[in-house]
Amino acid sequence: MKILQIVPSVSLIYGGPSQMVLGLSEALATEKIDVTLITTNSNGDTGQEPLDVPLEKEIAQDGYKIIYFPCSPFRRYKFSLPLLQWLATNAKNYDLAHIHALFSPVSTAAATICRNKKLPYIMRPLGTLDPADLAKKKLLKKIYGLLLEKPNLAGASAIHFTSQEEAKVSERYGTNSPDLVIPLGVNLPQNMPPLGKMRQELKIDSDIPIILFMSRIDPKKGLDLLLPALKILQKEAINFHFVLAGTNPQDPDYENSISENIKQSALNSITTITGFVTGETKLSLLQDATIFILPSYYENFGIAVAEAMATGTPVVISNKVHIWQEIESADAGWITNCDVRNLTETLRQVLQNPSVWQQKGINARNLVINKYSWNAITKRVIKAYREILNY
Repeated sequence: MKILQIVPSVSLIYGGPSQMVLGLSEALATEKIDVTLITTNSNGDTGQEPLDVPLEKEIAQDGYKIIYFPCSPFRRYKFSLPLLQWLATNAKNYDLAHIHALFSPVSTAAATICRNKKLPYIMRPLGTLDPADLAKKKLLKKIYGLLLEKPNLAGASAIHFTSQEEAKVSERYGTNSPDLVIPLGVNLPQNMPPLGKMRQELKIDSDIPIILFMSRIDPKKGLDLLLPALKILQKEAINFHFVLAGTNPQDPDYENSISENIKQSALNSITTITGFVTGETKLSLLQDATIFILPSYYENFGIAVAEAMATGTPVVISNKVHIWQEIESADAGWITNCDVRNLTETLRQVLQNPSVWQQKGINARNLVINKYSWNAITKRVIKAYREILNY
């Protein structure tokens, strides 16, 4: 079985949903699936240099092949005419394409080519069909959706949603292609840093709870709810330290506004802003956090939530993060509404009941092992591929 993965970019700048394709490709390769991933060298659209990678050459990586194409002629939109030309020539050599992203010109065109070349394809929207996301640039997206994405959705062998809630709320433009509901996967950390390493580096005492926000600094992530809630709890003399980890190279003005909000308030005295973190630093933060928090206004999955749970850290998320029902059922964290009052009360309850932290953390890790590890996810993906192709 020869599978083609197509995604506009795998740069860290675009967050977990894009990066997830690398993990999926590697996991499929371990199951002896022949995988080729095609993408662009896009690395953001606000002045960053493109990814420093060989272009238009097969690169062996973690058991699969990856080919980067130059963004041309529209770098800002991650468009690549060479990628589409390659696809038109080579589509006949593959059994199935898995296309990640809608409302991205290169993905839109790729789906059209697959349809014309009779190559079966799956489309993964990455949350772009959520009503909250469609509300941004509403008229443009309505026209784009009806003219370009509707035929792509109609011609797809399946639409890959990462949660039942995402499938439930997503716009379909009147199409009825089958739903394929499979969550994203995460790697289970094998060699964890020493417990307390990050506390020591940040000079946070062992008896002070750490509230960790680790995600893109973006308006949809609910920081406008979280910061007021934390300020209320601080005034109540509830003990905690807030760690803000993340960045947004595509919207530095918003990122700066969040930093200034914190620096101009009393919250600054109990806050650490780390910027973007990776590797051992990221693992250390996730492991040493008392709770991980994401009060997002909408999130089709929330890969950072699963990464936190994989380290045994319980989570506080909004009921707009579409895996909230699984987390609630597994007793792996706490669920809040998207309003300051409810979020404040939830955090107050969490911080005043330390006796439940450890068990919820254990439940969180078990949930990831059973439902969100690549081992579990890959079997479901391969089964879906085989059913589509009648293998």
